[in-house]
Amino acid sequence: MSGVAELARPEIRALRPYQPAAAADGVRLNANEAPWRQQWDDTPRGLNRYPEPSPQKLAAALARLYEVDASHVAVTRGSDDAIDLLLRVFCRAGVDRIVVCPPTFGMYRVAAQVQGAGVISVPLLAERDFALDSAAVVAAAGDGAKLIFLCSPNNPTGNSIPQRTVAELCTAVSGTALVVVDEAYIEFSEQASATRLLSVYPNLAVLRTLSKAHALAGARVGALLAAAEVVDLVRGVMPPYALPSLSIDAALGLADADYQACIENRIRQTRRERARLSVALAEMPAVVRVWPSDGNYLLVRFVDPAGVLRHARSRGILLRDFSAQAELANCVRISIGDPGQNDALVAALEEYGNG
Repeated sequence: MSGVAELARPEIRALRPYQPAAAADGVRLNANEAPWRQQWDDTPRGLNRYPEPSPQKLAAALARLYEVDASHVAVTRGSDDAIDLLLRVFCRAGVDRIVVCPPTFGMYRVAAQVQGAGVISVPLLAERDFALDSAAVVAAAGDGAKLIFLCSPNNPTGNSIPQRTVAELCTAVSGTALVVVDEAYIEFSEQASATRLLSVYPNLAVLRTLSKAHALAGARVGALLAAAEVVDLVRGVMPPYALPSLSIDAALGLADADYQACIENRIRQTRRERARLSVALAEMPAVVRVWPSDGNYLLVRFVDPAGVLRHARSRGILLRDFSAQAELANCVRISIGDPGQNDALVAALEEYGNG
């Protein structure tokens, strides 16, 4: 074992992963499973049988989708699972730290706190539309950081990090830290995925999910894309049979011949609706600012966010309040719905403004 894997916790590098019962077909008397199905169970494999301990067919399908080799894919229970696994593999409690760039996705900090790892905050530059302060990130990483979490497009601000910046960060922290780029919303962006940098930078990891553009939030299927030795370490700490059979079957539907064209049409519609909603909101007296976004959401500053949230809820519309976060005073995040849902939102906000 060499290279980036040397950054992992020594006890994880020495770990002998649990070996579950083989998942081969046949008369299965090796896994202490029930031999009968529930009466309502019409699934192909049967829910009385364990799913694959590590779903290789799904890993191969995700590798094709993300255009990487299957050895660089660890299938996870959404991106949240990948975040937690990376913390467990690389960070020793009370010793190692991570870098986060708020305002951003809160699970990076939560997972670090659960693991007992320290958190170094390098705020995004609010005066520059929440651009990344890459020089400050590099400086902070020198203070015992093993993982640098970057969200691109960033949740909730919507801006993306240029690949050039990601490459520069990987070079700057080579040998000391892993750069983790969370691309949960990348399909809604015009920017290419950082996965094309994986072959050049072994200390890069990319998180992807089927929850957003692929509309499988309830299935909880994600992927960690990284160097093969990082993937092996992560797989070693995952519990066996982590992903349910129903989730695996749902995700394998990606292989359908008509699927990709359908998804691309829906992504284009989301981008059109994002632009339309941005213009409509910006013209409202109740709105102070609408930030540009590469995600399937808009960050909006209102004159009176509490009143807006209250009125929207009275009309059955739920929005996300971010006012409590630093640099996001009076800000609300609005997910892009379908045209009818967006029309209902605009009508409700116009009604609020005229009230």
